[in-house]
Amino acid sequence: MMMTTQITARAILAAMMLAGSLAATAGAQQTQSSALNGSGQRLAGAAGGLDRLFKKERPVVQKRGVHLDLKGLPPTPDRFVSLLKFFAAARYNVVLVEWEDSFPWTVDKRFRSPTAYTPEDIRRFQEIANALGLELIPLVQCLGHMETPLSVPGYERLREVANTSSGLNPLDAKSRELVMGMIDDVLKLMPGVKHFHLGGDEAWTLGQNPDTGTYMKEHGKGALYLRHVEPILDYLNARHIRPILWNDMMTDWDSKQLRSLAPKCDLMVWGYCGDPRTTSGHSSTKVIQRFHDHGIVQWGATAYKGAEGTLPERHTADRPVLAERVENATAWAAVSQQHGLTGVVATAWSRWSVDTLQCVPIDAALDSLLAVGVILHDGELPDGGLQACVDALEGVGEKKRFEACRKSMGRLTNVRREGWRNIQNVREQLVLCKVDPRRTSARNPAQGLKGLNHLKEVVARSQRIADEVRRSLDGLVDPVWVEEYVSTRLKPLQDELNELAAQAKALETENPSKSEAGTK
Repeated sequence: MMMTTQITARAILAAMMLAGSLAATAGAQQTQSSALNGSGQRLAGAAGGLDRLFKKERPVVQKRGVHLDLKGLPPTPDRFVSLLKFFAAARYNVVLVEWEDSFPWTVDKRFRSPTAYTPEDIRRFQEIANALGLELIPLVQCLGHMETPLSVPGYERLREVANTSSGLNPLDAKSRELVMGMIDDVLKLMPGVKHFHLGGDEAWTLGQNPDTGTYMKEHGKGALYLRHVEPILDYLNARHIRPILWNDMMTDWDSKQLRSLAPKCDLMVWGYCGDPRTTSGHSSTKVIQRFHDHGIVQWGATAYKGAEGTLPERHTADRPVLAERVENATAWAAVSQQHGLTGVVATAWSRWSVDTLQCVPIDAALDSLLAVGVILHDGELPDGGLQACVDALEGVGEKKRFEACRKSMGRLTNVRREGWRNIQNVREQLVLCKVDPRRTSARNPAQGLKGLNHLKEVVARSQRIADEVRRSLDGLVDPVWVEEYVSTRLKPLQDELNELAAQAKALETENPSKSEAGTK
Protein backbone atom coordinates (compact mmCIF):
# COMPACT_ATOMS: atom_id res chain seq x y z
CA MET A 1 0.00 0.00 0.00
CA MET A 2 2.74 2.46 0.97
CA MET A 3 4.63 1.82 -2.27
CA THR A 4 1.46 2.41 -4.33
CA THR A 5 0.80 5.60 -2.40
CA GLN A 6 4.30 6.91 -3.02
CA ILE A 7 4.12 6.11 -6.74
CA THR A 8 0.73 7.82 -7.09
CA ALA A 9 1.87 10.93 -5.24
CA ARG A 10 5.11 11.06 -7.24
CA ALA A 11 3.24 10.76 -10.54
CA ILE A 12 0.81 13.53 -9.63
CA LEU A 13 3.62 15.80 -8.47
CA ALA A 14 5.49 15.16 -11.73
CA ALA A 15 2.35 15.98 -13.68
CA MET A 16 1.92 19.20 -11.73
CA MET A 17 5.47 20.25 -12.55
CA LEU A 18 4.98 19.32 -16.19
CA ALA A 19 1.73 21.29 -16.36
CA GLY A 20 3.51 24.36 -15.03
CA SER A 21 6.34 23.89 -17.51
CA LEU A 22 3.96 23.49 -20.44
CA ALA A 23 1.98 26.57 -19.47
CA ALA A 24 5.13 28.65 -19.11
CA THR A 25 6.48 27.46 -22.47
CA ALA A 26 3.26 28.01 -24.34
CA GLY A 27 2.74 31.46 -22.89
CA ALA A 28 -0.70 31.52 -24.43
CA GLN A 29 -2.51 29.34 -21.90
CA GLN A 30 -4.92 31.25 -19.72
CA THR A 31 -4.37 31.25 -15.99
CA GLN A 32 -6.64 28.74 -14.30
CA SER A 33 -9.46 30.01 -12.16
CA SER A 34 -8.66 30.13 -8.45
CA ALA A 35 -10.98 27.18 -7.76
CA LEU A 36 -9.39 24.97 -10.37
CA ASN A 37 -5.88 26.11 -9.53
CA GLY A 38 -6.36 25.38 -5.85
CA SER A 39 -7.81 22.00 -6.73
CA GLY A 40 -4.82 21.21 -8.92
CA GLN A 41 -2.32 22.21 -6.25
CA ARG A 42 -3.99 20.07 -3.62
CA LEU A 43 -4.03 17.09 -5.97
CA ALA A 44 -0.27 16.84 -5.47
CA GLY A 45 -1.22 15.43 -2.08
CA ALA A 46 -3.93 13.22 -3.47
CA ALA A 47 -2.26 10.02 -2.27
CA GLY A 48 -2.96 11.06 1.28
CA GLY A 49 -6.42 12.37 0.39
CA LEU A 50 -7.79 9.36 -1.47
CA ASP A 51 -5.46 6.47 -0.74
CA ARG A 52 -7.02 5.82 2.64
CA LEU A 53 -10.06 4.54 0.73
CA PHE A 54 -8.09 1.69 -0.83
CA LYS A 55 -7.33 -1.50 1.07
CA LYS A 56 -5.80 -3.96 -1.39
CA GLU A 57 -2.14 -4.03 -2.37
CA ARG A 58 -2.90 -5.65 -5.71
CA PRO A 59 -5.90 -4.42 -7.72
CA VAL A 60 -8.79 -6.73 -8.56
CA VAL A 61 -8.96 -5.32 -12.10
CA GLN A 62 -5.61 -4.65 -13.74
CA LYS A 63 -6.68 -2.04 -16.30
CA ARG A 64 -9.19 0.31 -14.70
CA GLY A 65 -10.53 2.76 -17.22
CA VAL A 66 -12.59 5.91 -17.01
CA HIS A 67 -14.46 7.36 -19.96
CA LEU A 68 -14.69 10.96 -21.20
CA ASP A 69 -17.74 11.37 -23.43
CA LEU A 70 -17.01 14.76 -24.97
CA LYS A 71 -20.11 15.10 -27.14
CA GLY A 72 -21.89 16.61 -24.14
CA LEU A 73 -20.76 18.99 -21.39
CA PRO A 74 -17.10 18.89 -22.43
CA PRO A 75 -14.86 20.23 -19.65
CA THR A 76 -13.06 23.51 -20.16
CA PRO A 77 -9.43 23.04 -21.24
CA ASP A 78 -8.17 23.58 -17.68
CA ARG A 79 -10.70 21.22 -16.15
CA PHE A 80 -9.89 18.74 -18.90
CA VAL A 81 -6.35 18.54 -17.52
CA SER A 82 -7.16 18.69 -13.81
CA LEU A 83 -9.58 15.77 -14.18
CA LEU A 84 -6.64 13.61 -15.24
CA LYS A 85 -5.03 14.20 -11.87
CA PHE A 86 -8.24 13.21 -10.13
CA PHE A 87 -8.51 10.05 -12.25
CA ALA A 88 -4.97 9.05 -11.28
CA ALA A 89 -5.63 9.75 -7.62
CA ALA A 90 -8.73 7.53 -7.85
CA ARG A 91 -6.45 4.73 -9.12
CA TYR A 92 -7.68 4.66 -12.70
CA ASN A 93 -4.88 3.87 -15.15
CA VAL A 94 -6.71 4.09 -18.51
CA VAL A 95 -8.72 6.99 -19.98
CA LEU A 96 -11.07 6.26 -22.89
CA VAL A 97 -11.54 9.56 -24.76
CA GLU A 98 -14.59 9.74 -27.02
CA TRP A 99 -13.77 12.87 -28.99
CA GLU A 100 -16.82 13.42 -31.24
CA ASP A 101 -17.18 17.15 -32.05
CA SER A 102 -14.71 18.28 -29.36
CA PHE A 103 -11.73 17.31 -31.51
CA PRO A 104 -10.03 19.89 -33.79
CA TRP A 105 -10.82 17.94 -36.95
CA THR A 106 -8.93 18.77 -40.13
CA VAL A 107 -10.58 16.09 -42.28
CA ASP A 108 -13.53 18.51 -42.22
CA LYS A 109 -13.57 21.49 -39.87
CA ARG A 110 -17.36 21.46 -39.87
CA PHE A 111 -17.19 18.42 -37.57
CA ARG A 112 -15.94 20.71 -34.77
CA SER A 113 -18.19 22.15 -32.08
CA PRO A 114 -17.93 25.85 -31.09
CA THR A 115 -15.71 24.89 -28.15
CA ALA A 116 -13.58 22.16 -29.76
CA TYR A 117 -10.20 21.78 -28.11
CA THR A 118 -7.12 23.15 -29.84
CA PRO A 119 -4.17 20.97 -30.88
CA GLU A 120 -2.24 22.58 -28.03
CA ASP A 121 -4.98 21.59 -25.56
CA ILE A 122 -4.69 17.98 -26.70
CA ARG A 123 -0.90 17.94 -26.58
CA ARG A 124 -1.04 19.32 -23.05
CA PHE A 125 -3.67 16.73 -22.08
CA GLN A 126 -1.54 13.93 -23.47
CA GLU A 127 1.64 15.14 -21.77
CA ILE A 128 -0.07 15.24 -18.38
CA ALA A 129 -1.63 11.82 -18.92
CA ASN A 130 1.76 10.35 -19.77
CA ALA A 131 3.33 11.90 -16.67
CA LEU A 132 0.57 10.38 -14.56
CA GLY A 133 0.98 6.94 -16.09
CA LEU A 134 -2.47 7.02 -17.67
CA GLU A 135 -2.95 5.16 -20.94
CA LEU A 136 -5.08 7.19 -23.34
CA ILE A 137 -7.38 5.28 -25.68
CA PRO A 138 -9.07 7.46 -28.32
CA LEU A 139 -12.55 6.52 -29.56
CA VAL A 140 -13.77 7.35 -33.05
CA GLN A 141 -17.01 5.80 -34.31
CA CYS A 142 -16.72 3.57 -37.37
CA LEU A 143 -20.27 2.51 -38.33
CA GLY A 144 -23.16 3.50 -36.04
CA HIS A 145 -23.50 6.71 -34.00
CA MET A 146 -22.04 8.64 -36.94
CA GLU A 147 -24.28 11.70 -36.55
CA THR A 148 -21.33 14.08 -36.16
CA PRO A 149 -20.17 13.70 -39.78
CA LEU A 150 -23.36 12.39 -41.40
CA SER A 151 -25.43 15.39 -40.31
CA VAL A 152 -23.05 17.75 -42.13
CA PRO A 153 -24.23 18.79 -45.62
CA GLY A 154 -22.47 16.81 -48.32
CA TYR A 155 -22.20 13.58 -46.36
CA GLU A 156 -25.79 12.43 -46.87
CA ARG A 157 -24.71 10.05 -49.64
CA LEU A 158 -22.71 8.01 -47.12
CA ARG A 159 -25.78 7.21 -45.03
CA GLU A 160 -27.04 3.66 -45.23
CA VAL A 161 -30.61 4.96 -44.84
CA ALA A 162 -31.19 8.31 -46.50
CA ASN A 163 -33.20 9.97 -43.71
CA THR A 164 -31.07 8.65 -40.84
CA SER A 165 -27.72 10.19 -39.96
CA SER A 166 -26.66 7.51 -37.47
CA GLY A 167 -25.33 4.79 -39.76
CA LEU A 168 -22.68 4.66 -42.50
CA ASN A 169 -23.27 2.62 -45.62
CA PRO A 170 -20.82 -0.30 -45.15
CA LEU A 171 -20.74 -1.03 -48.89
CA ASP A 172 -19.60 2.45 -49.90
CA ALA A 173 -15.80 2.68 -50.01
CA LYS A 174 -16.06 6.40 -49.21
CA SER A 175 -17.48 5.46 -45.81
CA ARG A 176 -14.27 3.69 -44.88
CA GLU A 177 -12.20 6.55 -46.28
CA LEU A 178 -14.05 8.95 -43.98
CA VAL A 179 -13.38 6.83 -40.90
CA MET A 180 -9.71 6.38 -41.78
CA GLY A 181 -9.36 10.11 -42.32
CA MET A 182 -10.77 10.75 -38.84
CA ILE A 183 -8.45 8.12 -37.36
CA ASP A 184 -5.46 9.77 -39.04
CA ASP A 185 -6.53 13.14 -37.65
CA VAL A 186 -6.51 11.72 -34.12
CA LEU A 187 -3.25 9.85 -34.48
CA LYS A 188 -1.47 12.99 -35.66
CA LEU A 189 -2.14 14.53 -32.24
CA MET A 190 -2.00 11.29 -30.25
CA PRO A 191 1.00 9.36 -31.57
CA GLY A 192 2.10 6.32 -29.65
CA VAL A 193 -1.33 5.08 -28.51
CA LYS A 194 -1.47 1.34 -27.88
CA HIS A 195 -5.21 0.86 -28.31
CA PHE A 196 -7.81 2.59 -30.46
CA HIS A 197 -11.55 2.18 -29.81
CA LEU A 198 -13.68 2.17 -32.95
CA GLY A 199 -17.13 2.10 -31.35
CA GLY A 200 -19.10 -0.07 -33.74
CA ASP A 201 -22.12 -0.54 -31.47
CA GLU A 202 -25.83 -0.04 -32.06
CA ALA A 203 -25.54 0.05 -35.86
CA TRP A 204 -29.32 -0.03 -36.12
CA THR A 205 -29.45 0.65 -39.86
CA LEU A 206 -27.19 -2.29 -40.79
CA GLY A 207 -28.80 -4.17 -43.68
CA GLN A 208 -31.71 -1.75 -44.12
CA ASN A 209 -30.52 -0.36 -47.45
CA PRO A 210 -31.66 -2.47 -50.45
CA ASP A 211 -28.05 -3.22 -51.43
CA THR A 212 -26.82 -3.93 -47.90
CA GLY A 213 -29.93 -5.97 -47.23
CA THR A 214 -29.21 -8.17 -50.25
CA TYR A 215 -25.57 -8.57 -49.22
CA MET A 216 -26.56 -9.54 -45.68
CA LYS A 217 -29.05 -12.15 -46.91
CA GLU A 218 -26.38 -13.71 -49.08
CA HIS A 219 -23.40 -13.55 -46.72
CA GLY A 220 -24.72 -12.86 -43.21
CA LYS A 221 -24.69 -9.87 -40.86
CA GLY A 222 -21.17 -10.52 -39.64
CA ALA A 223 -19.82 -10.55 -43.18
CA LEU A 224 -21.49 -7.22 -43.96
CA TYR A 225 -20.08 -5.69 -40.78
CA LEU A 226 -16.58 -7.01 -41.45
CA ARG A 227 -16.58 -5.92 -45.08
CA HIS A 228 -16.52 -2.35 -43.83
CA VAL A 229 -14.69 -2.68 -40.51
CA GLU A 230 -12.04 -5.35 -41.17
CA PRO A 231 -9.85 -3.14 -43.41
CA ILE A 232 -9.91 -0.51 -40.67
CA LEU A 233 -8.78 -3.12 -38.14
CA ASP A 234 -5.99 -4.15 -40.49
CA TYR A 235 -4.98 -0.50 -40.95
CA LEU A 236 -4.53 -0.02 -37.20
CA ASN A 237 -2.86 -3.38 -36.63
CA ALA A 238 -0.31 -2.54 -39.32
CA ARG A 239 0.62 0.46 -37.17
CA HIS A 240 0.93 -1.79 -34.09
CA ILE A 241 -2.23 -0.33 -32.55
CA ARG A 242 -4.74 -2.80 -31.10
CA PRO A 243 -8.33 -1.94 -32.08
CA ILE A 244 -11.27 -2.32 -29.69
CA LEU A 245 -14.95 -2.65 -30.63
CA TRP A 246 -18.10 -2.70 -28.54
CA ASN A 247 -19.50 -6.24 -28.47
CA ASP A 248 -23.26 -5.96 -28.99
CA MET A 249 -23.26 -6.36 -32.77
CA MET A 250 -21.37 -9.68 -32.66
CA THR A 251 -23.48 -11.74 -30.25
CA ASP A 252 -25.21 -13.70 -33.05
CA TRP A 253 -22.22 -14.12 -35.34
CA ASP A 254 -21.26 -17.64 -36.36
CA SER A 255 -18.04 -19.28 -35.20
CA LYS A 256 -16.17 -18.63 -38.43
CA GLN A 257 -16.76 -14.90 -38.23
CA LEU A 258 -15.86 -14.71 -34.53
CA ARG A 259 -12.62 -16.61 -35.08
CA SER A 260 -11.70 -14.28 -37.93
CA LEU A 261 -12.22 -11.33 -35.59
CA ALA A 262 -10.18 -12.69 -32.67
CA PRO A 263 -6.66 -11.93 -33.97
CA LYS A 264 -7.64 -8.49 -35.21
CA CYS A 265 -9.24 -6.71 -32.24
CA ASP A 266 -10.45 -6.81 -28.64
CA LEU A 267 -14.15 -6.62 -27.74
CA MET A 268 -15.51 -4.46 -24.94
CA VAL A 269 -18.61 -6.01 -23.39
CA TRP A 270 -20.89 -3.29 -22.06
CA GLY A 271 -23.78 -3.57 -19.67
CA TYR A 272 -24.72 -0.83 -17.24
CA CYS A 273 -27.56 -2.35 -15.23
CA GLY A 274 -27.60 -5.37 -12.96
CA ASP A 275 -25.12 -8.24 -12.86
CA PRO A 276 -23.75 -9.86 -16.05
CA ARG A 277 -23.94 -13.21 -14.26
CA THR A 278 -27.72 -12.99 -13.96
CA THR A 279 -28.80 -10.72 -16.81
CA SER A 280 -29.51 -11.75 -20.38
CA GLY A 281 -28.57 -10.06 -23.61
CA HIS A 282 -25.25 -8.88 -24.99
CA SER A 283 -23.57 -8.35 -21.59
CA SER A 284 -24.32 -11.73 -20.03
CA THR A 285 -21.53 -14.04 -18.93
CA LYS A 286 -22.86 -16.59 -21.43
CA VAL A 287 -21.91 -14.17 -24.19
CA ILE A 288 -18.56 -13.46 -22.52
CA GLN A 289 -17.82 -17.19 -22.31
CA ARG A 290 -18.73 -17.72 -25.96
CA PHE A 291 -16.37 -14.95 -27.04
CA HIS A 292 -13.68 -16.43 -24.79
CA ASP A 293 -14.15 -19.85 -26.38
CA HIS A 294 -13.42 -18.25 -29.76
CA GLY A 295 -10.15 -16.72 -28.54
CA ILE A 296 -11.36 -13.13 -28.30
CA VAL A 297 -9.63 -10.79 -25.85
CA GLN A 298 -12.28 -8.92 -23.84
CA TRP A 299 -12.78 -5.89 -21.66
CA GLY A 300 -15.82 -5.03 -19.57
CA ALA A 301 -17.68 -1.73 -19.35
CA THR A 302 -19.67 -0.50 -16.38
CA ALA A 303 -20.80 3.12 -15.93
CA TYR A 304 -20.40 5.72 -13.23
CA LYS A 305 -22.90 8.15 -14.80
CA GLY A 306 -25.19 8.65 -17.75
CA ALA A 307 -26.86 5.22 -17.65
CA GLU A 308 -29.88 6.10 -15.55
CA GLY A 309 -32.43 4.06 -17.46
CA THR A 310 -34.65 3.46 -14.42
CA LEU A 311 -35.26 7.15 -13.65
CA PRO A 312 -38.25 8.97 -15.17
CA GLU A 313 -35.79 11.34 -16.86
CA ARG A 314 -33.74 8.45 -18.35
CA HIS A 315 -31.37 10.06 -20.87
CA THR A 316 -31.84 13.52 -19.36
CA ALA A 317 -30.97 12.62 -15.75
CA ASP A 318 -28.97 15.11 -13.69
CA ARG A 319 -27.39 12.73 -11.18
CA PRO A 320 -26.39 9.04 -11.19
CA VAL A 321 -28.43 6.46 -9.28
CA LEU A 322 -25.66 5.50 -6.87
CA ALA A 323 -27.06 2.16 -5.73
CA GLU A 324 -27.27 0.98 -9.34
CA ARG A 325 -23.77 2.21 -10.14
CA VAL A 326 -22.31 0.40 -7.13
CA GLU A 327 -24.17 -2.85 -7.87
CA ASN A 328 -23.10 -2.90 -11.51
CA ALA A 329 -19.46 -1.95 -10.92
CA THR A 330 -19.11 -4.53 -8.13
CA ALA A 331 -20.48 -7.22 -10.43
CA TRP A 332 -18.09 -6.26 -13.23
CA ALA A 333 -15.12 -6.39 -10.85
CA ALA A 334 -16.06 -9.97 -9.97
CA VAL A 335 -16.74 -10.96 -13.59
CA SER A 336 -13.38 -9.51 -14.63
CA GLN A 337 -11.61 -11.84 -12.23
CA GLN A 338 -13.71 -14.87 -13.09
CA HIS A 339 -13.38 -14.50 -16.86
CA GLY A 340 -9.90 -13.03 -17.16
CA LEU A 341 -10.93 -9.72 -18.71
CA THR A 342 -8.13 -7.36 -19.74
CA GLY A 343 -9.78 -4.49 -17.90
CA VAL A 344 -13.02 -2.70 -17.08
CA VAL A 345 -13.92 0.83 -18.16
CA ALA A 346 -16.29 3.06 -16.18
CA THR A 347 -18.22 4.78 -18.95
CA ALA A 348 -19.65 8.24 -18.37
CA TRP A 349 -22.26 9.20 -20.93
CA SER A 350 -22.88 12.91 -21.38
CA ARG A 351 -25.44 12.32 -24.13
CA TRP A 352 -26.96 8.98 -25.06
CA SER A 353 -26.34 9.94 -28.68
CA VAL A 354 -25.23 13.02 -30.56
CA ASP A 355 -28.78 14.26 -31.12
CA THR A 356 -30.13 13.85 -27.56
CA LEU A 357 -30.02 16.09 -24.50
CA GLN A 358 -26.94 16.42 -22.32
CA CYS A 359 -27.00 14.59 -19.01
CA VAL A 360 -25.20 14.27 -15.64
CA PRO A 361 -22.26 16.70 -15.50
CA ILE A 362 -18.99 15.04 -14.51
CA ASP A 363 -18.61 17.34 -11.51
CA ALA A 364 -22.02 16.35 -10.19
CA ALA A 365 -20.94 12.69 -10.19
CA LEU A 366 -17.49 12.74 -8.54
CA ASP A 367 -18.78 10.60 -5.68
CA SER A 368 -19.81 7.90 -8.14
CA LEU A 369 -16.60 8.28 -10.15
CA LEU A 370 -14.48 7.76 -7.04
CA ALA A 371 -16.64 4.93 -5.66
CA VAL A 372 -16.39 2.99 -8.92
CA GLY A 373 -12.63 3.55 -8.97
CA VAL A 374 -12.35 2.02 -5.50
CA ILE A 375 -14.60 -0.91 -6.50
CA LEU A 376 -12.56 -1.70 -9.61
CA HIS A 377 -9.39 -1.64 -7.51
CA ASP A 378 -10.61 -3.42 -4.35
CA GLY A 379 -13.71 -5.25 -5.54
CA GLU A 380 -15.93 -3.43 -3.06
CA LEU A 381 -16.79 -0.04 -1.61
CA PRO A 382 -14.40 1.42 0.97
CA ASP A 383 -15.07 1.33 4.68
CA GLY A 384 -17.67 4.00 5.28
CA GLY A 385 -19.29 3.43 1.88
CA LEU A 386 -20.30 6.25 -0.42
CA GLN A 387 -20.08 8.86 2.32
CA ALA A 388 -16.40 8.01 2.77
CA CYS A 389 -15.89 8.82 -0.91
CA VAL A 390 -17.59 12.19 -0.51
CA ASP A 391 -15.55 12.98 2.59
CA ALA A 392 -12.31 12.02 0.83
CA LEU A 393 -12.96 14.68 -1.82
CA GLU A 394 -12.04 17.25 0.84
CA GLY A 395 -8.44 16.06 0.80
CA VAL A 396 -8.07 16.77 -2.93
CA GLY A 397 -9.88 20.09 -2.92
CA GLU A 398 -12.96 18.82 -4.74
CA LYS A 399 -15.60 18.42 -2.04
CA LYS A 400 -16.99 21.96 -1.83
CA ARG A 401 -17.42 22.32 -5.58
CA PHE A 402 -18.86 18.81 -5.90
CA GLU A 403 -21.44 19.45 -3.18
CA ALA A 404 -22.50 22.66 -4.91
CA CYS A 405 -22.92 20.77 -8.21
CA ARG A 406 -24.76 17.90 -6.52
CA LYS A 407 -27.12 20.28 -4.74
CA SER A 408 -27.92 22.34 -7.83
CA MET A 409 -28.53 19.21 -9.92
CA GLY A 410 -30.80 17.73 -7.26
CA ARG A 411 -32.84 20.94 -7.12
CA LEU A 412 -32.97 21.07 -10.92
CA THR A 413 -34.37 17.54 -11.08
CA ASN A 414 -36.96 18.30 -8.40
CA VAL A 415 -38.21 21.51 -9.98
CA ARG A 416 -38.55 19.82 -13.38
CA ARG A 417 -40.64 17.04 -11.87
CA GLU A 418 -42.77 19.49 -9.90
CA GLY A 419 -43.30 21.63 -12.98
CA TRP A 420 -44.48 18.76 -15.18
CA ARG A 421 -46.82 17.47 -12.46
CA ASN A 422 -48.41 20.92 -12.34
CA ILE A 423 -48.63 21.10 -16.12
CA GLN A 424 -50.50 17.81 -16.21
CA ASN A 425 -52.87 19.00 -13.50
CA VAL A 426 -53.63 22.32 -15.19
CA ARG A 427 -54.13 20.72 -18.61
CA GLU A 428 -56.56 18.18 -17.20
CA GLN A 429 -58.42 20.93 -15.35
CA LEU A 430 -58.70 23.02 -18.49
CA VAL A 431 -60.35 20.13 -20.29
CA LEU A 432 -62.81 19.75 -17.41
CA CYS A 433 -63.68 23.45 -17.66
CA LYS A 434 -64.51 22.99 -21.32
CA VAL A 435 -66.36 19.67 -21.35
CA ASP A 436 -68.34 19.83 -18.09
CA PRO A 437 -69.18 23.43 -17.11
CA ARG A 438 -71.53 22.20 -14.33
CA ARG A 439 -68.56 21.51 -12.10
CA THR A 440 -67.59 24.12 -9.52
CA SER A 441 -64.08 24.17 -10.89
CA ALA A 442 -65.48 24.82 -14.35
CA ARG A 443 -67.91 27.54 -13.24
CA ASN A 444 -65.09 29.32 -11.44
CA PRO A 445 -61.88 29.01 -13.46
CA ALA A 446 -59.97 30.99 -10.83
CA GLN A 447 -60.72 28.22 -8.35
CA GLY A 448 -60.46 25.30 -10.73
CA LEU A 449 -57.21 26.50 -12.24
CA LYS A 450 -55.48 27.38 -8.99
CA GLY A 451 -52.68 25.06 -10.12
CA LEU A 452 -51.80 27.71 -12.69
CA ASN A 453 -50.60 30.08 -9.97
CA HIS A 454 -48.57 27.27 -8.47
CA LEU A 455 -47.03 26.62 -11.88
CA LYS A 456 -46.08 30.30 -12.11
CA GLU A 457 -44.28 30.00 -8.78
CA VAL A 458 -42.48 26.83 -9.90
CA VAL A 459 -41.29 28.49 -13.11
CA ALA A 460 -40.04 31.52 -11.18
CA ARG A 461 -38.19 29.23 -8.77
CA SER A 462 -36.70 27.29 -11.68
CA GLN A 463 -34.97 30.44 -12.88
CA ARG A 464 -33.28 30.88 -9.52
CA ILE A 465 -32.18 27.25 -9.63
CA ALA A 466 -30.82 27.82 -13.14
CA ASP A 467 -28.56 30.50 -11.69
CA GLU A 468 -27.35 28.02 -9.05
CA VAL A 469 -26.48 25.56 -11.81
CA ARG A 470 -24.55 28.24 -13.69
CA ARG A 471 -22.56 29.16 -10.60
CA SER A 472 -21.79 25.55 -9.70
CA LEU A 473 -20.42 24.76 -13.18
CA ASP A 474 -18.60 28.06 -13.68
CA GLY A 475 -15.08 27.37 -14.91
CA LEU A 476 -15.78 23.64 -15.28
CA VAL A 477 -17.92 23.65 -18.44
CA ASP A 478 -18.11 26.37 -21.10
CA PRO A 479 -21.21 28.60 -20.67
CA VAL A 480 -22.56 27.62 -24.09
CA TRP A 481 -23.09 24.05 -22.88
CA VAL A 482 -24.38 25.09 -19.49
CA GLU A 483 -26.98 27.30 -21.15
CA GLU A 484 -28.02 24.44 -23.43
CA TYR A 485 -28.27 22.14 -20.42
CA VAL A 486 -30.44 24.56 -18.45
CA SER A 487 -32.64 25.77 -21.30
CA THR A 488 -33.55 22.31 -22.59
CA ARG A 489 -34.81 21.44 -19.12
CA LEU A 490 -36.52 24.64 -18.04
CA LYS A 491 -37.67 26.53 -21.14
CA PRO A 492 -40.35 23.90 -21.86
CA LEU A 493 -41.87 24.73 -18.45
CA GLN A 494 -42.01 28.43 -19.34
CA ASP A 495 -43.49 27.63 -22.76
CA GLU A 496 -46.18 25.45 -21.18
CA LEU A 497 -46.98 28.16 -18.64
CA ASN A 498 -47.42 30.75 -21.40
CA GLU A 499 -49.71 28.48 -23.40
CA LEU A 500 -51.80 27.39 -20.41
CA ALA A 501 -52.17 30.96 -19.15
CA ALA A 502 -53.41 32.00 -22.61
CA GLN A 503 -55.96 29.16 -22.65
CA ALA A 504 -57.21 30.07 -19.17
CA LYS A 505 -57.58 33.72 -20.15
CA ALA A 506 -59.50 32.76 -23.30
CA LEU A 507 -61.82 30.59 -21.20
CA GLU A 508 -62.64 33.48 -18.91
CA THR A 509 -63.22 35.78 -21.86
CA GLU A 510 -65.62 33.30 -23.44
CA ASN A 511 -67.57 32.76 -20.20
CA PRO A 512 -67.43 35.94 -18.10
CA SER A 513 -70.71 35.16 -16.25
CA LYS A 514 -69.48 31.74 -15.12
CA SER A 515 -66.63 33.26 -13.18
CA GLU A 516 -69.07 35.64 -11.42
CA ALA A 517 -71.58 32.86 -10.72
CA GLY A 518 -68.95 30.72 -9.15
CA THR A 519 -68.11 33.39 -6.55
CA LYS A 520 -71.70 33.93 -5.23
